[in-house]
Order: sequence, then C-alpha cells, then structure tokens
Amino acid sequence: MAKHVAVLKGGWSHEREVSLNSGAECAQALRNAGYEVTEIDVGRDIADVLTRLKPDVVFNALHGRFGEDGTIQGLLEILSIPYTHSGVLASSLAMDKHQAKVMFKAAGVPVTDHVIATRDAIARQHVMAPPYVVKPYNDGSSVNVFIVKDGQEHPPQEILRTDWDGDEELMVERFIPGRELTCAVMGDVALGVIEIVTDLSFYNYEAKYVTGGSRHELPAQVSPKIYEKVQKMSLAAHAALGCRGVSRSDFRYDPRGGDDGELVCLEINTQPGMTKTSLVPELAAHAGHSFEELVSWMVEDASCNR
Repeated sequence: MAKHVAVLKGGWSHEREVSLNSGAECAQALRNAGYEVTEIDVGRDIADVLTRLKPDVVFNALHGRFGEDGTIQGLLEILSIPYTHSGVLASSLAMDKHQAKVMFKAAGVPVTDHVIATRDAIARQHVMAPPYVVKPYNDGSSVNVFIVKDGQEHPPQEILRTDWDGDEELMVERFIPGRELTCAVMGDVALGVIEIVTDLSFYNYEAKYVTGGSRHELPAQVSPKIYEKVQKMSLAAHAALGCRGVSRSDFRYDPRGGDDGELVCLEINTQPGMTKTSLVPELAAHAGHSFEELVSWMVEDASCNR
C-alpha cells in the first residue's frame, strides 16, 4: 500500500508564494512516483488538520518562519508524524544566521565578520567600515537586504521606513566581492557546485524567483580545488548544525584574496526551493536523480527525532 504523504505548503511567511509553488510541484512528483498525496495550505489549525488526516509522512515544503525555524518541526515531533528535511534544533540554528556562523566557525568553516545591531543604530552611523551588507539574521529569501558600497557616506535609511515589516535587530556583515556559489547535500553526499550569475546587485528575491533574474552555471567554472573545497565545506556546515535530508549552503568566492582566493560560507538553507527549476533539483538531476526520485528519497528518509 502506498504511503500517504501530506505536503505542507503556503503558510504565512514572506515566502508563501514560493512555498505554494514548491509544494504543488513536489506533490505532483510524489503522485507520479506512486504515493497517495494530500496538499495542505497551512493555517493556524494545522495540528487539528494533521490529527484528522493521519498521514504516514509529512513532506515539509514550507519556507520562511514557522516552516523552517524549528516550529513546525516541533509540532510534528509532538504529533509523532515522520517528516522530511532537518529537525527542530538544526532548523532553528540554520534560521538564526548568527548562531549558524558560530557553529560553522567552530567546525572550521570560514565565515564573514558580522555584528548584530538595532536598525536605529545601523541607520545612525556605520557600525562597520564599508563595504558591508545589512540583512535579517532570521529570515529567508534575501528580503530587506541592503548593500552599502565602499565610500558610501551614509548607512541605508530605508530601514527606518514607517512601514518596515522586518525585525528591530539586523545583521551587518562584511561584504565579500566576487562570485556566488552554492552546493547541496543529500543525506551524507555533497552534490555539484553551481555558480549563480545575475545582472542585479546581488542574488536577491527578484534574482531568485523572477524569470530571467539569474542563470545557473553547473558545474561552476572554478578550479577543481575550489570546487572540491565548496563540497567539503557544505558537508561540514550540514554536519555542524546536525542537518538531515537535503540542505543547500551558499558561498561567496573572491578569487583575488590570497593564493586560492577567499571562500566563505554565508548561510545554510534547510528548506531550499523545490520546484523543478530550483537549485537543489537541478543539482540532483546533475547527479543522476530525477525530480521524482529526489522527492521520493526525501519521503523514504523521513523520520521523527531528526
């Protein structure tokens, strides 16, 4: 008898639309693979919905807060429903970029210098010498991110908008020029390395989700030494937080810094996008796994106590 999989999608974070797309495509792929699938647009009554439905497995296609910060994972642990992706602690650590960096550094994974400050303090004066990046330290999809260029006289004043919908505290981190690289881990295997190329100022929400916003070079055209280093660092970051299932680590590579350049890990994503054209499915396909095989593997890998 086929497993009954509940695909959680939607929710109420900044990334609701992305999650709806990911969930719909994963649900269809699972149906194609022979699973019984119920799609759920997640609301505040999700515990009651799952209690009534009694699925064998939850495929978590939620993005952003609640979906990837350990909250829904904790609920699924309480309900004793096996689920995909990382567990409570790993999800929480990955969502908090400051804590993730602490863990990465302890594991020997290079990270950028950063400080956490209030938006008022950040807007009043430079809290670090430009160039630097201002961004949320516990949100996803490059929302409310600002780059302060070298020589820029004033910090970004946009963070003082009256309609600001972000947090009061933000991360300010040293800007690393150069190339955007990303690598996925599937179980305990590092997949290939993609270089993300965009004509926009950086890999922001538009670059990620608007058609033509970016292009992917797979395999990334970097030296074999750097390619392998990205893979090793992705595995180390995945292990440092105790991630499970699939994760994706993002890097900046400045080939001008030192003998091999400067390579730093920006963050790890425990709930990466899962449409057919997203980075992780593209990396899985490059490794010989179809989209149906990828999502099926994730369902079979599901468990509690992750």
